[in-house]
Amino acid sequence: NNYYGDTSKTFIIGETKKETKNLVINSQKCLYYIINKIKPGVTLGEIGYYIQNYAQKKSLSVIKEYCGHGIGKNFHENPKILHYGKKNSGLRLKPGMVFTIEPMLNIGKCTNQISDNNWTVTTNDNSISSQWEHTLLTTNYGCEVLTIRQDENINMF
Repeated sequence: NNYYGDTSKTFIIGETKKETKNLVINSQKCLYYIINKIKPGVTLGEIGYYIQNYAQKKSLSVIKEYCGHGIGKNFHENPKILHYGKKNSGLRLKPGMVFTIEPMLNIGKCTNQISDNNWTVTTNDNSISSQWEHTLLTTNYGCEVLTIRQDENINMF
């Protein structure tokens, strides 16, 4: 019906280091943790605060140049959903709001750069990043995950 949805998942291919697996698992857990906090009255600043707080407790950093976003008839709409913030700041969620949450977590520092192709983004310290994302609809009592996959259980963590 001419509406957009947006989702992403990080895949591990082949053998990898334990810290890489932990990053991917924790970025997924971070997304699910935030999804379970979404309800009317929560502020955008709180979403960012919870993402950043979760990452820091796991000794990870958050990307600050990219963020979640409103979504609907256009792919990227307002409001921006930052990966950092302050409690009780910013717009308060209301039923009917549709947006993405997409924590991007890093093993190293949060600074990054865009390569010459104007598409590929890497961390300045060449550390590994992971992103998980879903499109959410705020309901009267919480939220509905509009892009949930059959193999997911957002309450599993």
